[in-house]
Amino acid sequence: MNTNAQKNMDRMIGELQAAGKAPTLLIHACCAPCSSYVLEYLSEYFNIIILYYNPNITNPEEYEYRLSEETRLISELPHKHSIRLIKGDYEPERFFGAVKGLEKEPEGGKRCEVCFELRLREAARVCAEQGADYFLTTLTISPLKNAAKINKIGEKIAAEYGVKYLPSDFKKKNGYKRSIELSREYNLYRQNYCGCVFSRKQLDN
Repeated sequence: MNTNAQKNMDRMIGELQAAGKAPTLLIHACCAPCSSYVLEYLSEYFNIIILYYNPNITNPEEYEYRLSEETRLISELPHKHSIRLIKGDYEPERFFGAVKGLEKEPEGGKRCEVCFELRLREAARVCAEQGADYFLTTLTISPLKNAAKINKIGEKIAAEYGVKYLPSDFKKKNGYKRSIELSREYNLYRQNYCGCVFSRKQLDN
């Protein structure tokens, strides 16, 4: 299923267009650059709620700067349907508690999976709270992240919360390339690490 995530999404969008419907989609957003293509693509077909919830960002200034860029992107990017932002609580202590004992894991390993689950769990909770029809995450646009793993976690959590997860792989159809183009167009801050202190240390090394 995960290898066909993009095809499944395209098929679903075709069905929505044929029915003349615009459901509500909650999107967990990690940052503005990753959101750019996702919003350009999906705001044509969905009313969107952006959830900015990233407790892995352990530098408060970095967190606030990424949030301000997300807010600016939403205000400047043309969109057919509505986009509104929900600012999640800043909870770095929750991230550290979740990954305790995994500090020495390599990037892309078990620590990252725990981090994905932490953020997707909050997205599922807010999806249910807001009565959104579906939820997904911008994380699958990154060439450094495994979309299949992220989708598997999302579907597991969706079943727990009684909501619908929309699998994605936004790297497909040149999504990542388009995000770079949009980042340049809107002069977005493109960070060179995911946000946690562990990825920052790996970058410094």
